[in-house]
Amino acid sequence: MTEKSTHVEPEGIANGDNPPLERALSNRHIQLMAIGGAIGTGLFMGSGKTISVAGPSVIFVYMIIGFMLFFVMRAMGELLLSNLKYKNFGDFAGDILGPWASFFTGWTYWFCWIVTGIADVVAIAHYVAFWWPNLPLWIPAILCILILLGLNLPTVRAFGETEFWFALIKIIAIMALIIVGLVMIIMQFETEGATASFTNLWDHGGMFPTGFMGFVAGFQIAVFAFVGIELVGTAAAETKAPEKNLPRAINSIPIRVLLFYVGALIILMAVRPWTSYTADESPFVGMFALAGLVGAAGVINFVVLTSATSSANSGIYSTSRMVYGLAREGDAPKGFGKLSSRKVPKNALIFSCMFLLAGVALLYAEGSVAEAFTLVTTISALCFMFVWSIILISYIVYRRRRPQLHEASTFKMPGGTFMPYVVLAFFGFIIWALTTQPDTMAALLFTPLWFVALGIGYLVLRRNPEHAAIRAEHDAKVAQEHAERKARINA
Repeated sequence: MTEKSTHVEPEGIANGDNPPLERALSNRHIQLMAIGGAIGTGLFMGSGKTISVAGPSVIFVYMIIGFMLFFVMRAMGELLLSNLKYKNFGDFAGDILGPWASFFTGWTYWFCWIVTGIADVVAIAHYVAFWWPNLPLWIPAILCILILLGLNLPTVRAFGETEFWFALIKIIAIMALIIVGLVMIIMQFETEGATASFTNLWDHGGMFPTGFMGFVAGFQIAVFAFVGIELVGTAAAETKAPEKNLPRAINSIPIRVLLFYVGALIILMAVRPWTSYTADESPFVGMFALAGLVGAAGVINFVVLTSATSSANSGIYSTSRMVYGLAREGDAPKGFGKLSSRKVPKNALIFSCMFLLAGVALLYAEGSVAEAFTLVTTISALCFMFVWSIILISYIVYRRRRPQLHEASTFKMPGGTFMPYVVLAFFGFIIWALTTQPDTMAALLFTPLWFVALGIGYLVLRRNPEHAAIRAEHDAKVAQEHAERKARINA
């Protein structure tokens, strides 16, 4: 007999006086969070570079990455729903692989979003300068951080509402681009000596005009556009009816990738030949400008500004929940495991926001901003791939050690016996792709320093008697829960 899912709230930390996280995120919040996570700023600003290096083959790049990450999400979904006491993927990693996995996954995911958030703060300051060029850059950067704090402190529902509208703006912008582009193609719009037509996709050197290595170069840029796709996994403990809402959000990912990434890129390269795009230009600005939209640059600047703010907002939310989870297991200072009266991890939230101030310093750093961004985004993408890999490895071990839970699952990962290995091999391919360019190779060499620092921190933490006591109590509770669930499944 299969076990029915029950609505179980996460428990507090050891002292038991802490209220649980509130399940306040509805289906529409989760759906739009998933869309917002899947549509990164990289699509609006980075797609010009991917088109210029890979040509029309970039369509296949986004399709392949989206296909692979769908299986990461399905693995994550099955694991999260196997025990509703899991707050996020750091929890099941620690439960299945051991305490080290929780520590490394939680802090690496925190680092991923802090690095991305710093990049977003820098970008936001420059986007604001589009309208107020004489305004000192540090002012919008500081205001951005204060706004992010203000959006996240009240309640988790306030965060959900904000993300809902941010994601809606991105969706409207992409849908507008697709509709405008289709009209231009139907009317055979003349632009830059070429006619808008789907034949532009293969008339300028074929679908792979830059060869195999150009195709490979597309992967190293495009993978960053997908960071945040796993965001719904950090909201598991605050989602209403997770048994219904998480599967809905995860299963709609392939449609989103096809529509918002592949659909938009096909239209862009059909209206104008891929050879007319450059790394320094947003294709969205060019499209609306060609269509004669008054103030196209200003409109897209607003969309990209909200996209970057959405990314930073999601980062602050997810890092605060991850640090909160780490604190409850003794892997972060106990104070970060406290909730405010509105059931928000206030201390963890303020802690994460403090690190975004590094973005203010970066605004005045010497050197090329583009080079700094390439370094930052590549390190972030590598760390996100580590987290995605831990999710897959957790799933592999889960199927072997807990076959009863897998059999009882109503949201089984398709191809679960072989797809985790296929996706892990694909991540290996991405790492190889990063070695083919000097700028991404530099980031590849820097990234291991983070894991060395984490390893040292973990070894020091293990020697702390208080940490050992909290871990022992946590592990005993988890073992008891599994024994009870196994007994119910076998009944």
